[in-house]
Amino acid sequence: MMYGAIEAGGTKFVCAVSDKQLEIKERVSIPTTTPEETLKQVFDFFDQYTLKSIGIGSFGPIDVNEKSATYGYVTSTPKTAWKNFDFLGAVKRQYEIPVAWTTDVNAAAYGEYKKGSARGTESCLYLTIGTGIGGGAVVGGKVLNGFGHPEMGHLLVSMHPDDNFKGVCPYHGNCLEGIAAGPAIEKRYGKKGNELAEDQRVWEIEAFYLAQALVNYTLILSPEKIILGGGVMKQTQLLSLVKKEFTKLMAGYVNTPALDEYIVMPELEDNAGIVGCLLMASEKD
Repeated sequence: MMYGAIEAGGTKFVCAVSDKQLEIKERVSIPTTTPEETLKQVFDFFDQYTLKSIGIGSFGPIDVNEKSATYGYVTSTPKTAWKNFDFLGAVKRQYEIPVAWTTDVNAAAYGEYKKGSARGTESCLYLTIGTGIGGGAVVGGKVLNGFGHPEMGHLLVSMHPDDNFKGVCPYHGNCLEGIAAGPAIEKRYGKKGNELAEDQRVWEIEAFYLAQALVNYTLILSPEKIILGGGVMKQTQLLSLVKKEFTKLMAGYVNTPALDEYIVMPELEDNAGIVGCLLMASEKD
């Protein structure tokens, strides 16, 4: 009997199975196309095993409100084939076993809380900065949700004095995701982030936006740890610039833990989401 995990991203699905000790026995990566095509490959993979439960961390927005008629659906995603798709229902119809359901970033936050950089804390926040920006939080040992899940990437931020970029978010223009995610960097400068590694000013402006968000998250949630993941954070110079700007913007108002312990990279690296999904599956057992 195995635990299953589905880290469902907008570009690819990562599926894995583990034993009861959460040691991963096999994993696959499947391109995200249509629900029918993608889930056929997902089910072909899992059909090889006897599963006790499954944990799903999905791209969103998704409906996580168990009282809602569309609980388990992918909702207003720009991926039109998945819009208003009953993702959780499709998995439950295939496998009559318990299934845990949350966002991909919530799953990553939970993975880091239990097994990664936030081990031993009671709260943490995980922010991924990549193709989009998303955040999840664990408070008191539980993933934070309200009527829906947090949408931390769409936080409104003040513009840098030297930046007149209009943003790429179709809803808000220059919200955090619209101004600081990977596609925003590429559209603003005409090059991908990894081609701009030596341009210090690019990353100072990026840090200005990310630090604003972290100040706001700190003032609202006071997490014991903030973990920054995603492809944009692979620019190694960025973390120190974010900490420097965070200190400037906070202006001593809140006495946070030492920044080298407070704002950190994910210990589980790119495995945070899949580990979080497996943990949630094990808790459904």
